[in-house]
Amino acid sequence: MATKTEVTVEEKLRALYDLQLIDSRIDEIRSVRGELPLEVEDLEDEVAGMGTRLEKLQADLEVIEDQIKEKKNNIEESKSLIKKYAAQQDNVRNNREYNSLSKEVEFQELEIQLSEKNIKEYRAQIEQKNQVIEDTKSRFEERKEHLKHKQSELNEILKETEKEEKALMKESTDFETKIEPRLINAYKRIRSNVKNGLAVVAVERGASGGSFFTIPPQVQMEIAGRKKIITDEHSGRILVDPDLANEEREKMQEMFKKLK
Repeated sequence: MATKTEVTVEEKLRALYDLQLIDSRIDEIRSVRGELPLEVEDLEDEVAGMGTRLEKLQADLEVIEDQIKEKKNNIEESKSLIKKYAAQQDNVRNNREYNSLSKEVEFQELEIQLSEKNIKEYRAQIEQKNQVIEDTKSRFEERKEHLKHKQSELNEILKETEKEEKALMKESTDFETKIEPRLINAYKRIRSNVKNGLAVVAVERGASGGSFFTIPPQVQMEIAGRKKIITDEHSGRILVDPDLANEEREKMQEMFKKLK
């Protein structure tokens, strides 16, 4: 069995480009999902928040209903006291006692008026809160339906791609073990710093893939020679020649078909 030191530069380049193709396919699968997982998460939070708001509004209504009951009880107590004081006025011995009871009656009548005013205000609050509850329920049902649709959409995408993504991630890990740590570290560093995660690219029309900077003919010849690992001086990407790239693409496409 060949040791790592016996692996040729060409074999390293092929392995790196294969790894890039695998990781790019994983990126492609994930891009199909796009912002959908985050969108679903945001909708779940929104729906949960609206549910909590509805519970609070219902609890507020119960508190107001209890306040109305309390005021109604106060009114009945005041009416009873008025009857009591009116009866006592029939048996008073002097004007002072009569006037004192009259003031008590007057005070209870004011208490009744205040309680009735409070009840009117509480009923206005109930009407307002019921309107808010109705509007919130409408939006709540609408957002729940939207969430259900988005969850279904996400589940469908996951169902279609989950198997392939898991298989590709395993292949990516396996391919990493075939490449020396120094190159893997460089690959990951470049991949995290460049657009579209492309750390290894083919030379296309005399330029680095995805770049407009022309590569000198001498350097192109060195890349085609596959004797050393060459990076693009502008982007830092590892460069491979078009023939090697085409061969590896064909090979990896066959593998991708089997993983679906």
